Amino acid sequence: MSQTAAIVLIPARMAANRLPGKPLADIHGEPMIVHVWRRAIEAELGRVVVATDDAGIAGAIRAVGGEAVITRGDHVNGTSRIFEALAIADPDAKAGIVVNFQGDLPTIEAETVRAVMRPLAEPMVDIATIAAEITREEEKTEPSVVKMVGTPVGDRLFRALYFTRATAPSGEGPVYHHIGLYAFRRDALARYIGLPPTPLEGRERLEQLRALEHGMRIDVALVDGVPLGVDTPGDLDRARAMLAG
Repeated sequence: MSQTAAIVLIPARMAANRLPGKPLADIHGEPMIVHVWRRAIEAELGRVVVATDDAGIAGAIRAVGGEAVITRGDHVNGTSRIFEALAIADPDAKAGIVVNFQGDLPTIEAETVRAVMRPLAEPMVDIATIAAEITREEEKTEPSVVKMVGTPVGDRLFRALYFTRATAPSGEGPVYHHIGLYAFRRDALARYIGLPPTPLEGRERLEQLRALEHGMRIDVALVDGVPLGVDTPGDLDRARAMLAG
């Protein structure tokens, strides 16, 4: 296993509550999942594989020359899905880093994706992720905007202390919006999958708290802006406008 070789896995399922069938939603003649796959390819982090329980999603990716693997339909979250997909796509463990790339980010910039690898330069980091400073005041109190609380450990780098839907930390200073793009060391992903759920994870409904509550280290790279996540028909319209032309 190479400690530096990465594989990018994109979990995608059809059963989205607010926008059913969104991976196959049309954006200028191509399914949204194909646009997401292209963004992952553009980041040039490593091999890119879509992990899905739907033959239509897999077919859309294979039709443009991409890789897709079929996973079980009973996964509780995307992290569980990519762990199964990793065993299928990389059974010889050639990749030492596993990037969990959300399947609803069709407009994300390559530079933002690449930033997720920066924290892994520190050998003690188990999981890397990204965040951006909140600039809209209303987002500081919006529960759907997950906040990262961390302590600086380098240039635009933080060690995560907590993630919350509440406004935190209090007092003067920036508040950071956590962006759910992760890079796991392969052994850290395997450890995470084997951990039992934790109280704060359940209370906040944030799966990354399981890692923190069990003593795993998550570091965070700061990026310049929050990419558009497509969760509603309005988001889809915005993505179409951003990708026009």
